[in-house]
Amino acid sequence: MKLSEILLDQILIAFVAIPLVAYLFSLVWKNHQEKQISLLVQITKITYLAFALVFAAIWIIIGSGTLQFDFLTLYETDAFVFALQFHYDYLSLVFSIVGAFLFFMVTTFSKFYLHRDEGFKRFFSTILLFSFGYNLIIFAGNFETLFVGWEIIGLTSFLLIAFYRHRYLPVKNAYKTLSNYRLSDMALILVMWMVHHYMHKNVSFTELPAVAAKIASDENQGTGLFIAGMILFAAVVKSAQFPFTSWLPRSMEGPTSSTAIFYGSLSVHIGVFVLLRTMPIWEPLPVIKWSVLVFGALTAIISTTIARIQTSVKTQIAYSSAAQIGLMFIEVALGWDVLALIHFAGNAFLRTYQLLVSPSVLNYLLHHQIFHYHPPKDKPLGRIQATLYTLGVKEWNMDINMYKYVWSPFKWIGKQFGFMGNKPFYAFLLMSVMIRGTSMLEKRNYITAANITTLFFGIALALTLAAFSFRGKAQSAWKLLLLAHLGLFFGFLTAAPEKLTDMYLYVGGILAAFLTGHFLLRFTEKKQGELTLNQFSGLGFRHKNTALAFLLSTIGIIGFPITTAFIGIDVLFTYIETSQAMDMVLLILSFIFLELAAIRIYLRVYLGPYQDEHGVIAFRSS
Repeated sequence: MKLSEILLDQILIAFVAIPLVAYLFSLVWKNHQEKQISLLVQITKITYLAFALVFAAIWIIIGSGTLQFDFLTLYETDAFVFALQFHYDYLSLVFSIVGAFLFFMVTTFSKFYLHRDEGFKRFFSTILLFSFGYNLIIFAGNFETLFVGWEIIGLTSFLLIAFYRHRYLPVKNAYKTLSNYRLSDMALILVMWMVHHYMHKNVSFTELPAVAAKIASDENQGTGLFIAGMILFAAVVKSAQFPFTSWLPRSMEGPTSSTAIFYGSLSVHIGVFVLLRTMPIWEPLPVIKWSVLVFGALTAIISTTIARIQTSVKTQIAYSSAAQIGLMFIEVALGWDVLALIHFAGNAFLRTYQLLVSPSVLNYLLHHQIFHYHPPKDKPLGRIQATLYTLGVKEWNMDINMYKYVWSPFKWIGKQFGFMGNKPFYAFLLMSVMIRGTSMLEKRNYITAANITTLFFGIALALTLAAFSFRGKAQSAWKLLLLAHLGLFFGFLTAAPEKLTDMYLYVGGILAAFLTGHFLLRFTEKKQGELTLNQFSGLGFRHKNTALAFLLSTIGIIGFPITTAFIGIDVLFTYIETSQAMDMVLLILSFIFLELAAIRIYLRVYLGPYQDEHGVIAFRSS
């Protein structure tokens, strides 16, 4: 390797260090110090843009070879290595430069757009954190690093959709978007799990051709189809492709500028990036190629029919953007990766511009309508036109069907275990009895360790669903989450009893988050009285610092990368073998609903409309 390439390898870290350092500095300033905050952000973005352009120019001059840099090994065992690796190629170049220009434009616009807003500092801090997560994804050298950025983007998306956190709809739609994101999170975890078992090691992106070669040489391509299918599923959800498109317009409850950078330009295109990055795996599989093409074509057609009849400008732009991303899916499936990148850049700039000027356009159209309006002439509609119009108005019932066939059945199951929420102690007692009973049965060879593992994972899922649908005391739901983690712990313990060190990482992070959240809920109860999950209480209006601390506890208890639980969960997943399909299904469902149940507690207690002691209530219509 040339000396120049080695030097470029070493400074790849600057792409993620620049926004991270700026984010940490942004935490120092107060909300009223707008000049200092905006100056920090502008300096950061100008520095990043200049660095991205100079780096790209040097990389092209020296020969455009793929760069791979192993930055840091966070944790290592005999079977698992959690390392931060960085990767640079033409794909990273395009996404980084487009991102740099758009970040600069949007933050410059936001400096004036959010002037004297109550959340000025919160907005810019979150944007910097998003920039850090975005760069982790586009410069990731392995699935583990990409997943860290993937989680950060999900969290920042949720925070910015719920930016107006004392209104009902922003909070509700933030939760809806997060629930879709969680599906893509688990799909990506399944990809990492299966690739690890298939290759018997952690794989970097430079080794993806080797994975593809092994899949091609394997007579049974079931494993390859599973890996590629989960990659496709993660991309479809993240890029709001059919039938998950409806979350995209709902996500536009946040400020116009955050909508532009997230759902008009960068975040919504991450699915296209993932498909391009993992192309060596899925491209040789005709079934997956056709699936990518079909998902893209369906989204392009359906989103276009919806966009043409929407009365909200943001909804029109959202569905138009989804339709264009559907066309990008088709281009990627056909192997036209360069065209897809050009299309990405054009669509990103166009949608950002449209969203930023949308308030001005609405003002102009309203003025024009008042003074120059002429009602259109009635035109008869044929059956096909009427049908498409009706489907477009109803957005093809995507929201209704998602709730009816995905979330509602699990809510019903959770309600059947609702008795556990009324007395969490009984659930703990039941688990203790089962632990003792199963150990005795195992000694007498009446039950195998594998069956015990499945049993505990099943208990964990039941407890998680109980917390997910529980409407009683917030403390009881919080305790159910701890008990669910306890069920997972005993399941992992029976699956790999010799891996106690890895389990300590998991349990240590979960316990720290639980205890912090428990004391914060008690503190809030002393100030406000009993906390229930039957409605949005909006107590963050009076207890801002407590709400922020509880948010950190919430993301800690779900394994977000702020505690050792994040590494512990990734390691423990590798101890579930590919033959344990039922165990993996129970695990994935548990971790999906653990996050949704934990975030739900945070939303119901601290966000939403605030009801003061004089009885003033802000209803949903507000």
